[in-house]
Amino acid sequence: MRITLAQPGDLAALLNFREEAAGWLSELGTDQWSRPYPADRLAATIEAGTVFMLRDGAATAGTITLTTEAEEGLWSAEELREPSLFVNKLTVARTHAGQDLGGRLLDWASDRAHRSSLRWLRLDAWTTNTALHRYYLRHGFEHVRTVVGGDAVNGGPRVSGWLAQRPAERAAHGFEDETPSPT
Repeated sequence: MRITLAQPGDLAALLNFREEAAGWLSELGTDQWSRPYPADRLAATIEAGTVFMLRDGAATAGTITLTTEAEEGLWSAEELREPSLFVNKLTVARTHAGQDLGGRLLDWASDRAHRSSLRWLRLDAWTTNTALHRYYLRHGFEHVRTVVGGDAVNGGPRVSGWLAQRPAERAAHGFEDETPSPT
């Protein structure tokens, strides 16, 4: 499997991933991602070069968005002074579930952060999705705190405030990385 930068033509696939994931999460009893994500915001992240696609031949197996900018109101000023890479919208296609591709994408992101001389790989997870919290803890993240209150980037109240981090470090993810080298 190989990792590439998302292209504008991937927008429909990314929106479908989000919808598929929301349906699956609903079956698990969580309302995570039940609010549609604005297509124009997603297109802007593709244009910014922060969205990465995991390709399995012609199929797209997963996606991850990485940015050095945190969502406002989550991390303290002191924490934001520490060089970090932030994980967003990690999604694995249901056709590729059960292979720990999400964990390997996190390892790839940690390796990318390390190669960028960053200290942390950080994320904010859906506040009420305790199964997701356990998943991230199993993949080396430590819970920092949970932020409640404030507004979500796609409207409405904040729902994604469970903050976690793990040190950026070299990792053997096993993917062929076709992305530009991080700076």
